Amino acid sequence: MAGFIEKHSIWSDEQRRLAGELGARIRSANLRLIRLAWADPHGASRAKAVTVPVFLEALKTGYNINVATATLDSAGGRVFASFTRGGGMGREEMTGSPNLIVVPDPATFRVLPWAPGVGWVLCDEYFNSGVPFHFSPRQLLRKLLRDLQGNGYDLRIGLEVEWYLARVAEESLNDEHVGVPGLRGRPIRTTPAEPGYSYHSETNMDLMQPVLGALAETYEALGLPLRSIENEWGPGQVECTFSAQSALRAADDLLLFRTATRQVCRRLGHFATFMARPALKGYYASGWHLHQSLVDAKTGENRFMPASGKEPLSALGRSYLGGLLANAVPATVFATPTVNGYRRFKPNSLAPDRAGWAYDHRGTMVRALGGAGDPATRLENRLGEPAANPYLFIASQIVSGLDGIERKLDPGPQDEDAYSAKRSMLPTRLTEALDALNHDALFRRRLGDTFVDYYLKLKGNEAVRFGQFLEQNRMEGMPEEPTAWEQNEYFDFF
Repeated sequence: MAGFIEKHSIWSDEQRRLAGELGARIRSANLRLIRLAWADPHGASRAKAVTVPVFLEALKTGYNINVATATLDSAGGRVFASFTRGGGMGREEMTGSPNLIVVPDPATFRVLPWAPGVGWVLCDEYFNSGVPFHFSPRQLLRKLLRDLQGNGYDLRIGLEVEWYLARVAEESLNDEHVGVPGLRGRPIRTTPAEPGYSYHSETNMDLMQPVLGALAETYEALGLPLRSIENEWGPGQVECTFSAQSALRAADDLLLFRTATRQVCRRLGHFATFMARPALKGYYASGWHLHQSLVDAKTGENRFMPASGKEPLSALGRSYLGGLLANAVPATVFATPTVNGYRRFKPNSLAPDRAGWAYDHRGTMVRALGGAGDPATRLENRLGEPAANPYLFIASQIVSGLDGIERKLDPGPQDEDAYSAKRSMLPTRLTEALDALNHDALFRRRLGDTFVDYYLKLKGNEAVRFGQFLEQNRMEGMPEEPTAWEQNEYFDFF
């Protein structure tokens, strides 16, 4: 009798081949447990650990999980009325917080170098009927990539992510650290790993070298295509860059990179956070710059590279860029999905405050790089925060860029004075970004009303809780410095 995976023709021939090799890999590595991981809507890795026999069976039948992780906000509070008809989502199949089936993707299988005897694999979520789960970020990106390939293109993504490394300053957890659903406890106290504000200081970087060296070894063992690790601006601020990969592989790599970094650092008595701007003295905002280019689906040729001339982009590249700019405001919530991330959008801050572009200009939202004869020609979107869900951030670029191509949008002239250019201003708060998405026809059409309405309610709950904190503490407007609410909410979640 055919198992779930075969019955619903879920795997490609390559995935079936890779699955057939996993038994030998598991025996060779002497594994005892396999973590079945999936990305939640916030871009955090969720997982169940199963024994080897159960995992091998899951390669035929999949594995049951509860749908609950798709219904929780960033503090673990239940957002939807799961036990009413329609599950609070207006979807009959969501009634009662049902089970989903997660199907391992054999191409993502890893042996975790920091956890002896443990393997790891990313999974895709399905209903029992074999229908892909509506609210799965990875499934959504897969669908958009198929749309892109239908137009003859593949998307290549390079990752450039900033984050903070600190030292753990408390030996153990206590009652203060324990929260309740919808209200996080106090995050663990930390001290800086280096004093900061000595840009690219070799000496300060060496203070972090024992941890950075362990991380580099980990990334290599995981097959993550690390290019560089460097100390950035703030105290313990680190930037990691990775070679360009196919879009789905890059999103998967980002998910694994974040979870591996946090786990390895904690085992070494350190703490890693991908919160954009921690509420700690002297901490500068971190960003996530997404490098992207379209390549020919058949030949792999970079379609952003101009054939000749002084222009940095081909006509196709300009239209794609035009789409990124025209749709930047409704796309912002996918690139910057937290209350805290909007603290980045300030003039002269190495982050954008409006939707502009220029060649090799770090003040604009989109920085064009390359040109004629350069196969690495690409666009660097500087809109993102390091806590963004990689599947949704990349998905937003496909929606925006394809719209530019279909409508042949012109990005206009380069913005030499990035912070005074007459361009659309970016949202300054999460509530503004959610409102822009709510009223945007393009994203509703490409992502579907079901997903957009779900995401608006999920993230809207987060914004409401922050508003309640401001009201309770008699704070008007957005405080200049990050609040205790933001620190509790994000510092240890991301």
